[in-house]
Amino acid sequence: MIRESRAEWKGSIKEGKGTVRFGSGAFDGAYSWRSRFEDGDGTNPEELIGAAHAGCFSMALSDILTEAGYIPASINTTAKVHLGEGPAITQIELSTVGKVPGMDEKQFITFAEKAKDGCPVSKALASVEIKLDARLG
Repeated sequence: MIRESRAEWKGSIKEGKGTVRFGSGAFDGAYSWRSRFEDGDGTNPEELIGAAHAGCFSMALSDILTEAGYIPASINTTAKVHLGEGPAITQIELSTVGKVPGMDEKQFITFAEKAKDGCPVSKALASVEIKLDARLG
């Protein structure tokens, strides 16, 4: 399976503007220097990586829980992508809250750690420190 996205940039790094599009058509948005490094309107690559990571992790955790006999009512994950000097992505903080009938929090944390290590996006981002805060809610 191959997934495709596209980006186009026009102009200089600080005054230019770009667009990113998902191949599926689900998202088409603008990005710029301001939306990436300041507080401007639009998206940025790090925000898109965070969305991909949160989505992948949530699905991986659901799969692991289901295989163990626990059907999650919900898994709500936030990914905070830290952009530091370089610029470089320096850290990703995953925070997840699960509603899983019949499961205790210690089990949930164990399964969440397994999902963090095993989801394809985590594997692709293995050069970055990934922290996890997992709890039942």
